[in-house]
Amino acid sequence: MSPNRPFRFCGGLFWAESAEEWTDGARRLESAGYDTLVIGDHFSKTLAPIPALMAAASATNTLRLACTVFDNDFRHPAALAREVATVDVLSGGRFVCGIGAGWLKTEYDSVGIPFDSPTVRVSRFEEAVLVMKGLWSDQPLTFAGKHYEVTKLDGQPKPKQRPHPPIFIGGGGKRLLSFAAREADIVGIGPRANPGGGLNRSEETHACLAEKVQWVREAAANRFDQLELAALIWEVAITDDVRGAAEAIAARRSRPIEQVLESPFFLMGTIDAIVDKLLALREQHGISHISVFPSDTERFAPVVERLAGR
Repeated sequence: MSPNRPFRFCGGLFWAESAEEWTDGARRLESAGYDTLVIGDHFSKTLAPIPALMAAASATNTLRLACTVFDNDFRHPAALAREVATVDVLSGGRFVCGIGAGWLKTEYDSVGIPFDSPTVRVSRFEEAVLVMKGLWSDQPLTFAGKHYEVTKLDGQPKPKQRPHPPIFIGGGGKRLLSFAAREADIVGIGPRANPGGGLNRSEETHACLAEKVQWVREAAANRFDQLELAALIWEVAITDDVRGAAEAIAARRSRPIEQVLESPFFLMGTIDAIVDKLLALREQHGISHISVFPSDTERFAPVVERLAGR
C-alpha cells in the first residue's frame, strides 16, 4: 500500500445529556473537518450506538458514522446486519460497520455473559462477519457454522453501499488481524487482548506495530492495497513540553514514561510536531485512518485542518 493514502480523521462522540447537545457535537465534528463520528459499544457512559448514530446522521450532511466496534457477543449477527443496513439506508450511505470479538471482561461479568476463551470468541466473531456479509448480499443466505445457523434468510433492507458498508475490524493478535486482512476494508491495529480480559499495553510500540502490519500484508496478499490501516490515539497533548506531558500521561495510565514517549498511540508536541509524527506514521507503517477520543477532538482539530485529505 502506498504511504500516500489520504488521511482520514475520526472524532469520538460518546455522550450527551440531550438531543440538542448530541447533534451540536456531531455538527462540530463535521465543521472541524473530521471525516467520521465514532462511538464505542460499552455499558459505561456511552449512548447506545445505533440510535445515537442515526440522530447524528439526521443532523449532518457528509459526516460518516461508525461504531468502533460493536461487541459481537452482545448481538446476533442477523439482528446487527439489519440495524446496520437500516442506518446505512437512512443516512444515505454514510455508515461504517466496526465489529470485534470482545475484550472487556468486566462488561461480560456485569451482564452475566460468559467470557469464553479467545479461541472461541474469535471463532464466533469470524462466523458473525460472514453471516452479516451474506445477509447484505443479493441472495438469501443459508449458513451452517459451529456458532450460528441461518436458513434461507433474505436480509432486509439491503444497505445503500454495495456490496456492503465499509467493515472495520480492529485487533492485535495474528489470527484476528489476518482475518481482518481478508475480510475487512479498514483494519485497526493495536495491542492484543489478554486471555483474562484487558489489553496488553506493552505492545504499544513501533516495533510491534511494524510486525502487525506485516501480518496484515501477508494475509491480505493481493488486496492489501485496498485496505486502510487505522490507529486509535489514546491521548493528544498540544505542548512545547513533551516530556512533561509524557510524565503526566504515564502517571495517569500507570505506564513507564519511556513507553509513552516511544508509543505511536500517544501524540504529544506542537501542532507542527504532531503533523510530522503522523506523516512519519503513514510513511513507516501505512497508517492513514486516525481516531481520537471525545476529550481530544477539539485540541486535535488544528491537526485535522492541516492534514485532512492529504
